Amino acid sequence: MFVHFSNWKVNNMNKKKAVLFGLSGFSEVVDFYLTHDSEYEVVAFTASDEAIDAPLFLGRPVIPWSKIESSYSPEDTELFISVGYVKLNEIRQKFVAEAKEKGYRLLSYVCSKATTWPNLNIGENVFIFEDNTIQPFVKIGDNNIFWSGNHIGHHTEIGCNNFFSSHVVVSGYCKIGNNSFFGVNSTLADSLTIGDRNLIGPGAMLQKSTADDEVYFGARADMYDGKSSRFFK
Repeated sequence: MFVHFSNWKVNNMNKKKAVLFGLSGFSEVVDFYLTHDSEYEVVAFTASDEAIDAPLFLGRPVIPWSKIESSYSPEDTELFISVGYVKLNEIRQKFVAEAKEKGYRLLSYVCSKATTWPNLNIGENVFIFEDNTIQPFVKIGDNNIFWSGNHIGHHTEIGCNNFFSSHVVVSGYCKIGNNSFFGVNSTLADSLTIGDRNLIGPGAMLQKSTADDEVYFGARADMYDGKSSRFFK
């Protein structure tokens, strides 16, 4: 145990400094992944001044957003905006823009347990969790979140500010716009174009392209009129 801790301390000294925006469960998850599987050390958290109600989060300081530059300089600290899909990702988009105005570089993370290929083309503030399969020739813009277990098919182009939950299948040659949400187990057929601000619900299967501001839901399961015990006699 002592040797492992000593090695961790030495390695940690060489890590890049990162500050996470957000005080939610999402921020806690991002902190865990960066701590255990990245070149970054999360040194602090930040949030809108009015959202802060304690000086520490996960044992590290919480710095008001209005004062972040004076505590952690953009010259030697990177940020990640760990905000979910509220208002179709517009809140996360807003703080990404503000972070850039403050002069910060926004880190992107690809889990070591994801499947990717050389020359992966991704933007800033992108987070790719484990078991994502990103095929060759995929282009991913800024501020996209890929939760666990998605498939992104070859030659697909993804815009900015999207959120892919889990086990989303995007087939090859798709073009996805900005600020959309893709629910668990949703599926896109080949060569579709998805407009901006789409809500693709869990289990939805799309076989045609969409326009802006559209909503799609998959079939919901019906409750069977009878007790489950009748099937286990």
